[in-house]
Amino acid sequence: MEFQDYYKTLGVKQGAGDDEIKAAYRKLARKYHPDRNKEPGAEDKFKAISEAYEVLHDKQKRASYDNLRAGGYRAGDNFRPPPGWQQQAPGGFEFRSPGRGGFGGDDAGGFSDFFESLFGGRGGAGPRAQRGPMRGNNVRAGVEIDLRTAYAGGKQRLGLRDATGERTLEVNIPAGITTGKVIRLAGQGEPGYNGAAAGDLLLEVQVRDDPQFKLHDRDVEVEVAVAPWEAALGAKVPVPTLGGNVELRIPAGSRSGRKLRLKGRGMPGRTPGDQIVTLSIQTPMADSDKAKAAYSDFEKAFDGFDPRG
Repeated sequence: MEFQDYYKTLGVKQGAGDDEIKAAYRKLARKYHPDRNKEPGAEDKFKAISEAYEVLHDKQKRASYDNLRAGGYRAGDNFRPPPGWQQQAPGGFEFRSPGRGGFGGDDAGGFSDFFESLFGGRGGAGPRAQRGPMRGNNVRAGVEIDLRTAYAGGKQRLGLRDATGERTLEVNIPAGITTGKVIRLAGQGEPGYNGAAAGDLLLEVQVRDDPQFKLHDRDVEVEVAVAPWEAALGAKVPVPTLGGNVELRIPAGSRSGRKLRLKGRGMPGRTPGDQIVTLSIQTPMADSDKAKAAYSDFEKAFDGFDPRG
């Protein structure tokens, strides 16, 4: 029989950690799963991937395999187990021949002769390809969206990188979603086994900062510039919101830093947030004789006013 290089099968190095091995397995299993990939050879490739993962994700099996591999064996080499191998193998494995049922019939799904010569069977643990139908695992990933998309919602094409690899998906963004919320995409997780459904993809949302608006829970904050006479005498001014401009009444006698509330103009939801408007009084430049004269008259009209008093 031929020696199987399980590290090469999963595309990882011998020192790979558990997370790297799991990620490599999930990516390849998704690609070659026979329920999804109908190309010739995909099923055999999937079985080889499952067998490699069965050994490398199990610390005891992996240690035994690494000891054997240290003898200089390489993929494709003629191989026979060393004398007394089964008695020397660590971990107390049960060396029983498993049933070879799986995809496509009684002889379609067992592990290779190489595997069985080393471990004598699975002993009830390992990749699900050897069991009955089982739903795939859920996969979690993060996704970053801008504030305006979070406000309006709708379908967006998003590039994702998760345990199954890099891909682009069309995602329905609920209107008013905020940081920390999770979008569930049914059937986009780890593939199922033996005809079972795939798991779900759970997208944890992060809303990016916006140059104009600030988000606090469901409330949206924005700073609006007003002229001195608008603040002093009162006025109606246009104010930007995530849903478009609205008219806001500035009370007479307002000062810079005053906060005004637009009810229900924050993030949508069962209980919509509000928009908090902070006033910022902007003074015009005294860049002409007329402007300088106006400021001089203004100073005389408010004789005794001390802005620092």
